[in-house]
Amino acid sequence: MRTTTLNLLIVTLLLLMQSCVNEGSPEINGGLYLPDDFAAVVVVDSITERARHIAVNNRGDVFVNLRFSKNGNLVARLTDENGDGAADAIEKYGRDTNEDFGRSGSYSTEMRIHNGYLYFSSELTVYRYKLDHQFRPQGKAEVVLVDDHEHGKHQHIGKPLAFDNKGNMYVPFGAPSNACQELIRTPFSKGQDPCPELEAHGGIWRFDANKLNQTQKDGYEFATGIRSVVAMDWNPEDESLYAVMHGRDDLLRLFPETFSPWESALLPAEEFIKIDEGSDFGWPYCYYDQIKEKKVLAPEYGGDGELFERCQDFEDPLIGFPGHWAPNDLVFYRGDQFPERYQNGAFIAFHGSTNRAPYPQSGYFVAFVPFQDGKPTGQWEVFADGFAGVDPIVNVNDAIYRPMGISVGPEGSLYISETERGKIWKIDFEGDKEAFDASKLSKMEARKGLSHIRTPDIIRDNLMKDNLSEGERIYYTYCSACHQNDGDGARGRFPSLIGTKWVLGDKTRLINIVLNGLEGTIEVKGELYSGLMPQHSFLSDQEIAEVLTYIRSNFGNDASAIDSIEVEKIRKENKPNSR
Repeated sequence: MRTTTLNLLIVTLLLLMQSCVNEGSPEINGGLYLPDDFAAVVVVDSITERARHIAVNNRGDVFVNLRFSKNGNLVARLTDENGDGAADAIEKYGRDTNEDFGRSGSYSTEMRIHNGYLYFSSELTVYRYKLDHQFRPQGKAEVVLVDDHEHGKHQHIGKPLAFDNKGNMYVPFGAPSNACQELIRTPFSKGQDPCPELEAHGGIWRFDANKLNQTQKDGYEFATGIRSVVAMDWNPEDESLYAVMHGRDDLLRLFPETFSPWESALLPAEEFIKIDEGSDFGWPYCYYDQIKEKKVLAPEYGGDGELFERCQDFEDPLIGFPGHWAPNDLVFYRGDQFPERYQNGAFIAFHGSTNRAPYPQSGYFVAFVPFQDGKPTGQWEVFADGFAGVDPIVNVNDAIYRPMGISVGPEGSLYISETERGKIWKIDFEGDKEAFDASKLSKMEARKGLSHIRTPDIIRDNLMKDNLSEGERIYYTYCSACHQNDGDGARGRFPSLIGTKWVLGDKTRLINIVLNGLEGTIEVKGELYSGLMPQHSFLSDQEIAEVLTYIRSNFGNDASAIDSIEVEKIRKENKPNSR
């Protein structure tokens, strides 16, 4: 046992040394680590509007759903004329359209090529371009589907797409809350039972792929109990729909007396699911615990992490990945370039966690799930890593790149996009397919020992220092999951607290935000954020004063303290919103 432990320690140390030397190196595979005999080239190093999902046409052109719309640009087309893998030209589409593309932030979600059309989506709308004989978009984008619900507080409004071979399009309508609480994201608030949100959300709807100007009422509810999906694909091998569901958040923040920081960092699972007509995966009543390999009752419905009652009625996932890895694309490999083990298997892009504090952030790699006889083997592999460029990843913004989109080209190459700079890689197999075996995966298997992939040690990997002040304790319990340990937030999702007028300016406004919450679009440091900051009126006047004073005097901020008397006065003057 001692020898095994020592060997593991040596391997881990060598990996960390290798990481410091090679990771991010532009000379080798564009900075990526890949299995033996695979090689990567950089298609494009960056795009001004950055990137989300991608699709590759039969000519080998790469279409990009742009993360931020600049000057009306919505879609980019990258062409490689000399065949070296790198883009020689970039064309951008959308600037001349008069359509309202519903872009309120950075959540452009999907891009697929289907039956001669390029389909793509924003937060609330699915569009398509007709492709001409050279596979270029022509004319104005058509509106296929509009999410016409009220969206003031909706939290999971992405629109991934999948198409079957019968003319149907599948679109999730994500849950408008974390766990269907009576008071949204409020500690100890009970869950609504039955959950009214399931009537029109928390599931997947099926639509006619060729009909324009649809709304949800034109579709058919195909499956339910699915909190949030960004990664979804149709597998033609068994003619079935698959997805990887984002698990719920905030076990520690909402129920600090029930869950430890370690449990909240790991749970619940990101669920890889096969979705049949009529499937119910149990959100919000239950979630999958990948450690226990069971669905357990959610705390909002009386669960304590140990109760299984009611949950046996819901479907289990094929695989439960560790929590908060953020699965944001799923593609079944249907090319013939890669070795046999990859045929009909699933590639999953894990964008990476934001809310694993006080443990290192995790994910930030592309996994592969082998299938055998039409079913997943239950195992998963690290296929592409090195995106983050650092390990451990303490704060989300420490990561240089975060993988997002996956697509398979006509020659069987695998393309991967990332969100932070708009970099895109093309990965090819260059070895002998017949000689490829498990030994070629050994160095990738060893990468599971790095902190952004392994299960954290409950003591050694805890980044929280001892002897916290009261303000620090409150911040790490209720704020750091979004705004991060360093206060700098997560680009595109949670705003920075450093040097902004929202933090350093008017005290009354800042206190009101904590008491009442904040929703809608705001601008922080020149970047737009659209989402929900839940109210924290459950904190005492003294606790609010302590945490706001901590924020205003740390992270490089230097502003005056806030007193509990100031909080008390504003609380009395302005009763907090209940939702």
